[in-house]
Amino acid sequence: MTSGRDSQASSANLQRPGWPGLPHDDSSPVFREPWEAQAFGLVVELHRHGAFTWKEWAEALSAQIRVAQTGGDPDLGNTYYRHWLTALEALIQSKGLTSATELAEFHRAWDRAADRTPHGQAIELSPADFGR
Repeated sequence: MTSGRDSQASSANLQRPGWPGLPHDDSSPVFREPWEAQAFGLVVELHRHGAFTWKEWAEALSAQIRVAQTGGDPDLGNTYYRHWLTALEALIQSKGLTSATELAEFHRAWDRAADRTPHGQAIELSPADFGR
């Protein structure tokens, strides 16, 4: 549970120009969970390597957020990185960098790895997680 002060800070953070909807402190984005930082970094690295432009990324993320809001997402900020990840998957598929089949295989592998990982420990994929 957050304090009133934390809620006020979060509300202010969500309104900062340059990082709309992105939690941050005075100087940079912050993340609620480690996977959010990893998803953020993945987008930055894929852009840096020329996989897509920032305009393409912004359009993909905006489209995903619109779909989620149309589907009833109240846009409280707690689902932002889920939209980020869904937008990334859609964008890399549209660019031919992966396929729906390959993404589904990774989802299944991740589920297998999560199932065998004790609570509180980092989930690590192994070749066995990709078994059929």
